Amino acid sequence: MLRTTIRSIAVEPLNIPLLEPFTIATGSVSSANNVLITLTLEDGSAGYGECAPFSPSTGETQETALAAARGCSALLEGKNAANWRILSKLMRSIYFSQSTAIAGMEMALLDALTRSYGMPLYVFFGGASSAIETDYSIPMVTPEHGYELAKAAASRGITCLKVKVGGDIREDVARVEAIREGAPGLGLTLDANQGYTASEALLCLEALDDRDIRPLMMEQPVHKEDYEGLRYVTQHTSVPIAADESAYSSANVAHLISMGACNVVNIKLMKCGFVEALDIAAVCRANHIQLMIGAMMESRLATSAAAHFVAGLGGFRYIDLDTPMLLADDPFTGGYEQRGGVYDVSGVERGLGVERR
Repeated sequence: MLRTTIRSIAVEPLNIPLLEPFTIATGSVSSANNVLITLTLEDGSAGYGECAPFSPSTGETQETALAAARGCSALLEGKNAANWRILSKLMRSIYFSQSTAIAGMEMALLDALTRSYGMPLYVFFGGASSAIETDYSIPMVTPEHGYELAKAAASRGITCLKVKVGGDIREDVARVEAIREGAPGLGLTLDANQGYTASEALLCLEALDDRDIRPLMMEQPVHKEDYEGLRYVTQHTSVPIAADESAYSSANVAHLISMGACNVVNIKLMKCGFVEALDIAAVCRANHIQLMIGAMMESRLATSAAAHFVAGLGGFRYIDLDTPMLLADDPFTGGYEQRGGVYDVSGVERGLGVERR
């Protein structure tokens, strides 16, 4: 029996309330209803994984993620965690539609394995850096509330804000204007979460341009299956356009890039898992497409995993890992030290460095 053989895997619900309801173009959430995985190796090393399903993006719920994670557990127990790529392929061959379950299981595998190896996960991924800086998201709120949230974020040392749009264009523009007034020196990105048609997206950008507001980037302006609409927006504005919900595998990203449909790709571990995320990053680098990392409604656990991934690989232009700041409770400690929007992983000695409270 090898020390990296998987001895046991426990799967349980992870429910965390939000500070306030978070509304985007595809719906509103008031709590993170996730799944926690604890994977233990023969040498006693325990790794944690988090699945964060979000139905409008991945078609999954907490119930389906729980069921799929338990199914994956039965496949993996007794196998060698050192063969994590092979184990990922095994899970994907059966649970190919359950991306968050695969992502959570890969997370637990890699955390346990790098704890056993005695090295931090960001070093395992390449150690390009040891700190990253995230933006802060403002949901679809009134202009007045957006102003207050922007002011508060700026006072906390945040340097970039991500504004949710994709509804009524006039309301969206008013919200962005108010947010710029609340935090005039901060960078702004927009996220339409599939809410616009191609022409509506361009109208929004033109209206902002008339008000001397130029976003750093606009994310997923159109429906995830509207590749032609995505290309139309990308080719009719100088604002960088990111594919998020449209981008979920290396093959599909290669297709989007060959179409000229985006300038940026948002890699979310919950959409694809770690193995596929590495391939997507490689495809983007080879084609000079800018990299972004984003998240579903994730706790400190999954956010730490994404932070280690980005710090290890390096080269990410846009970082959107702010969801722990939106939660009313934190069931974990460690993973990173936070100063303003900066997550510093340099203090982690083994694995993700996350522990349960």
